Amino acid sequence: MIRLLGSGLISPPAVRLDGPHCYIRPPLPRDWREWSDLRAASRAFLTPWEPTWPADALTRAAFSRRLRRQAQEWRDDLGYSFLIFDRATDALVGGLGLTNIRRGVAQMGTLGYWAGQPYARNGYVSGGTRLALEFAFGQLGLHRVEAACLPTNLPSRGLLEKVGFTHEGYARGYLRIDGAWRDHVLYAILREEWQGNS
Repeated sequence: MIRLLGSGLISPPAVRLDGPHCYIRPPLPRDWREWSDLRAASRAFLTPWEPTWPADALTRAAFSRRLRRQAQEWRDDLGYSFLIFDRATDALVGGLGLTNIRRGVAQMGTLGYWAGQPYARNGYVSGGTRLALEFAFGQLGLHRVEAACLPTNLPSRGLLEKVGFTHEGYARGYLRIDGAWRDHVLYAILREEWQGNS
């Protein structure tokens, strides 16, 4: 279910998607402190799987720049970023995004996600991913969503397989993660597979 929340000046359009245990919505300026605290507390847990963080990664100014960029991506139909919240407590637990949206003959995008360390492997990201796929194949009308993760990231591989992605291949030196070019395993799900799964 999508609920409109009212829009902010530097934020993406206000959309909320609710699942049984979590909900997702675009980040708002008021989320900075909770987002910054969760990312800081989870830094050692997250950095092996993410691009190198800039020195000012967790500052309010950097968060404001991020929100402006994400709002522009929404307006340009290039990317859709969300935060994941526990439905019972409204606690921020992680985030995800549909990026690199390609239209024309492709009609596809790329899924990425993260969880704060205290909330990892508790079903929040898989729940948020299901909501994002509903959005991707419903509201956005995409045909295909791709995802990639490090071969050694077994929880991430398990999450993708759990929500219906198919392992499609192996890409050498695919993304620069934690300061080095890393190989990735590639996954994807098609709209018809999602509709048969959901």
